[in-house]
Amino acid sequence: MSDLTLGALYGAVTLVVMFSGMPIAFALGIVATGFMYFFMPASSLDTITQNVYEEMASITLLSIPLFILKGAAIGKSPAGRDLYSAIHTWMHKIPGGLGIANVFACALFAAMAGSSPATCSAIGSAGIPEMRKRGYSPGFAAGIIAAGGTLGILLPPSITMILYAVAAEQSLGRLFLAGIGPGVLLVLLFASYAVYRARKEYRMALEIYEKGGEKSAYLEDEHFTLKEKVEMLPRVLPFIVLLIGVMVALYGGFATPSETAGLGALLALALLAVIYGVWKPKDLAPILGSSIKESTMLLLIIGMSLLYSYVMSYLHISQSAAAWVVGLHLSKWVLLAVILFMVIVFGFFLPPVSIILMTAPIILPPLREAGFDLIWFGIVMTVVMEMGLIHPPVGLNIFVIKNIAPDIPLKDVIWGVFPFLLLMVLAVLLLCVFPSIATGLPDMIMGAK
Repeated sequence: MSDLTLGALYGAVTLVVMFSGMPIAFALGIVATGFMYFFMPASSLDTITQNVYEEMASITLLSIPLFILKGAAIGKSPAGRDLYSAIHTWMHKIPGGLGIANVFACALFAAMAGSSPATCSAIGSAGIPEMRKRGYSPGFAAGIIAAGGTLGILLPPSITMILYAVAAEQSLGRLFLAGIGPGVLLVLLFASYAVYRARKEYRMALEIYEKGGEKSAYLEDEHFTLKEKVEMLPRVLPFIVLLIGVMVALYGGFATPSETAGLGALLALALLAVIYGVWKPKDLAPILGSSIKESTMLLLIIGMSLLYSYVMSYLHISQSAAAWVVGLHLSKWVLLAVILFMVIVFGFFLPPVSIILMTAPIILPPLREAGFDLIWFGIVMTVVMEMGLIHPPVGLNIFVIKNIAPDIPLKDVIWGVFPFLLLMVLAVLLLCVFPSIATGLPDMIMGAK
């Protein structure tokens, strides 16, 4: 059996097992173990635990459960609600200010928590009811939160980027810095659409009222005094200071990523104790329990994905597939388009963690051969995987929104996220035309590669 035939069989069996409904971690582990049994020396089965341990014995991966603990501490507290309320209080006079407030709140919370589902849940539970109360359509309210939540895997600290840095053997600090520019770009694109859409919805609400319909709360003139605005800051500023402090510790060379993650988790727990009085065991139990469950699930997926990639490498599947792609002699940009399309298709049924670890051995060698900067590509790939979080059929953020706003029909949520998918496509195109959006900041701070 040729390498490419074996690779096709490997991929086909993987799809069959995944579509059986089996959890992804077990599906990858069973496929990898099965091919080890039939196509590798019998002794290789005795090394499964050793291979998984060696692949995961990375000091960089240690930061994942620590960042998850930091995210859970912030996500399980009222911090998201307070952050949203503070930003809305200061921006309510801007046209579409409520939509912009949700985008900014999602961006800041994503940067603090590093989790897309946590961002959707924390900001959406407060933001969606407020937008609907003020006359925003349910689809737009759901769409802007679902799209804003995707920033959790782009803005540092990002667990997805940690895994990409390990798989591509790139600098994590440089990769984190490279995510800031595109993250700001997406925030501006989302906020601009919020202003456009808000003006449209204001006109619709005004027309309904002028025709004798009900006066929407959107037409009411809200007013907050300076005292009320200032009173919103004390609960929010400490978390923003935490975010800045963690970034300074990491990029200032004062701590490694793992040390920074541990520091951020401890400070987040300390802030919860001081600001919200969350310090008793019964209060901390949901935070610690959530961290353990998510860390266990994620690390199991990582371990099985790495075993899956190890088998691909041992059987020369990944090398042959990479050589086949190089042998097609595609132009540089056609190669990139084909690979990104493949990532989009994988995004229909796989989480970003599995996509990175399963595809890295195949796609990175041809990209390196074509002369692409792998830091830049990591950012582009992350934006494309962000799209997978909000496009059907599996978009995780869509189902998070359905959980916190079950009365919004699924079709309204899907149509609500569609404009933001187009904005993400625009962001990818801008990154291709102006790569310095991603590479400029790391080159300025850490020097050109």
